[in-house]
Amino acid sequence: MSLHLDFSAVFAAPYGPELIKGAKLTLALTAESWILAVGLGTALAVVRATGNKIAERVVAGFVAYHQNVPMLVQIILWYFGVPTLLPDSWQSWVNAHNGEMFFSGIAIGLCMSAYFSEDIRSGLRSVPWGQHEAARSLGLSYVRSMRYVILPQAFRVSMPPFINHTVLLFKNTSLAMVVGAAEMTYAVREVENQTFRTFESYAIATGFYLAVSLGLMALGAIVSRRSSVPTR
Repeated sequence: MSLHLDFSAVFAAPYGPELIKGAKLTLALTAESWILAVGLGTALAVVRATGNKIAERVVAGFVAYHQNVPMLVQIILWYFGVPTLLPDSWQSWVNAHNGEMFFSGIAIGLCMSAYFSEDIRSGLRSVPWGQHEAARSLGLSYVRSMRYVILPQAFRVSMPPFINHTVLLFKNTSLAMVVGAAEMTYAVREVENQTFRTFESYAIATGFYLAVSLGLMALGAIVSRRSSVPTR
């Protein structure tokens, strides 16, 4: 039995444009989720560093929930469960405007924010307490000292796990296919079902995810190298 591969059959119209669209939606979903995850993760880490016991417990509960419940379950909950709590008019509007992408982005972003917050929290704990005292002695408020003095140093320290979780977030966008989000994995499955070119279809998906993941790691390495503090 001879092996006959034909990648041109997978890239031919209308399959090629469908794959390109899936790749674009994957990148868009990654960006949406990443912005939410980093923004919320930073806020959670800063709130947890205030020393307020109630705030610490609330944030700790948020982190524990999102780190221990599978992301797939969270995506399904947000897409199928949360809309039932909304008014009918809102449900109709969301369903008519790519609700699967919207809710998947929220679920992935919230889940990954728990991991990013722990990365930043570790970075905050590595900053000497004298830096906090120096910032406050200059008249900076807690928020301003965090923004201009503490967080920049914390981000430098937490950069390696930060990069790893960014790559993990990108790869986990493939889970959005279960709710019908037409990202890369969904598009590849549709193309495979229509062309019966299983190896070629999933080889393309493998190449796409590998290339983007390696690209993110390379970009992260450059940022980490440029932001690192030189040692004497």
